[in-house]
Amino acid sequence: MELIEAYRECEVITWSQARNFAYGIRLLPQDKRRALAAIYAFARRIDDIGDGTMPAERKIADLEQARRAVLDLTAPAPDDPVLIALADVQRAFPVPMEAFGELIDGCVADVRGTSYQTFDDLLWYCRCVAGSIGRLSLGIFGTGRDVTHASELADSLGVALQLTNILRDIREDYGNGRVYLPAEDLAKFDCDPAALGQPAPPPGFTRLVEFEAERARDWYATGWQLLGLLDRRSAACTGAMAGIYRHLLDRITAEPAAVLRGRVSLSGREKAVVAVKALAGRHG
Repeated sequence: MELIEAYRECEVITWSQARNFAYGIRLLPQDKRRALAAIYAFARRIDDIGDGTMPAERKIADLEQARRAVLDLTAPAPDDPVLIALADVQRAFPVPMEAFGELIDGCVADVRGTSYQTFDDLLWYCRCVAGSIGRLSLGIFGTGRDVTHASELADSLGVALQLTNILRDIREDYGNGRVYLPAEDLAKFDCDPAALGQPAPPPGFTRLVEFEAERARDWYATGWQLLGLLDRRSAACTGAMAGIYRHLLDRITAEPAAVLRGRVSLSGREKAVVAVKALAGRHG
């Protein structure tokens, strides 16, 4: 398979599946855009395995196979466009491919039905499934000399995005047998986990969402500092992706009960406005 065709396949996956991230990725110059599309395409593959309908044992086996494949890209399968593109990304950019292992660890936790007693427990999961993507992206963006600090900020921004995801998907996750909100927080606000699958909010639900949203805003405030370490186009990409999620968080807190009735989202026009502002350097 030709390399250009491999990248094209990754971009097709990204533009069709990345309903929020695509708005930011499109703001990058071509080499970084297609490299980040390859990162997203493999992350999408991992997520699809974890969220699929196969038996748990098969999911875990396939996740471990994905781990082995991404940690040894010296001879990617000749018919796998995503791995072919990733092998080229590894040659061209200092991307920490081992971070995909953390994403896989988070998906394995999902498959095993892991629940979270405290926020520190949930923080581990958020860093696995979202902070890892931030660290992978930094390898594409470039951060100058301060790689360690930039990685910490990317990790914080990833936590903020994942907390937003968790609030948005409360009902959907419950239907899939998953409750990510820490048990101690549910108890604190007198929320019975069994009521999360019902359209009517349980007692204390609004206060619970407001509490978790404020926690997410703190992580956004820290992670937002990353933009100052990036070049203009990379900052615009990050600002667009994070800005869309932060606007989504505002919409959730404006009507917390809405997340129990269906998926809360921004319109395509609203996302485009955030992306245009990010490109102009107006983040937030």
